[in-house]
Amino acid sequence: MGKSRRYMKTYKAVLAVILLTVALAGTSCSADKDAVAKVNGEAITKDQLYDAMVKQGGQQALDMLIMEKIVEMEAKKQGVQVTDEDVDKEIDKMAEQYGDRETFEQIIGMYGYNMDGIKKDISMSLKIEELLRPSISITEEEMREYFEENKETFAVEEQVKASHILTETEEAAAEVKEKLDAGEDFAELAKQYSIDEANKNYGGDLGIVKRGEMVPEFEEAAFSMEAGSISQPVKTQFGYHIIKVDDKKEAREADFEQSKEQIEEILFEGKVQLEFHSWYQGKLSEYEIKNFLTEK
Repeated sequence: MGKSRRYMKTYKAVLAVILLTVALAGTSCSADKDAVAKVNGEAITKDQLYDAMVKQGGQQALDMLIMEKIVEMEAKKQGVQVTDEDVDKEIDKMAEQYGDRETFEQIIGMYGYNMDGIKKDISMSLKIEELLRPSISITEEEMREYFEENKETFAVEEQVKASHILTETEEAAAEVKEKLDAGEDFAELAKQYSIDEANKNYGGDLGIVKRGEMVPEFEEAAFSMEAGSISQPVKTQFGYHIIKVDDKKEAREADFEQSKEQIEEILFEGKVQLEFHSWYQGKLSEYEIKNFLTEK
């Protein structure tokens, strides 16, 4: 979901398994308190389900929960605090890649994530970064070397953030444009009129559009518009588009000084990934850990 941060999310699926297992341990079934299902009258018990879940990833999930607990305790011990404002700033950075926060939230929802989970991951990541920051250094030479090796990634392509309402006929497009000119809401009209099922319920939002990504007629219109403007109907092979340009960025060549902060962040995150394992192994030896899962 973008390049702004790598949030150690590999544990998501197995964490869901162990949480479900814990939840099952505290529930009972109306037909049989020990059964979670029956096949031709023969029961599958909660214990059988628990054992199956543990075999499929329970230990990995528990290891991740232990890691999170140690990070939380270390953060408290060292006075590391992550505020809601800190988390929101990181979300805003991620959302920039998609145009705005509303679009970002819509997209993560499409992939089955939710904001509470994202915020939890970010908070944990920020705590890990602050715990490791004193042991990580980045030199000017490292940053310049990274810039030269990845210069093309720091150039900015010409782009627009656009939405559209797609109709089958010119008459329908003219009707939509008339309503827009009268002050009606673009997003609501997209839901009502647009035949583009992929985005009509998101106000016709297309996100960030770069040159070469759209058909020529659409591209020519969108890139000739000013930010905040709405087009006349534009005919393409797909039908008639009413285009709204929310934002526009001009092309810019890569510049080290302008990219320096971003490069430092990228290098820092990479070093956090490399340093975390050894840091955590050291912390494991400092804590008394009793694992009751293996005793089940």
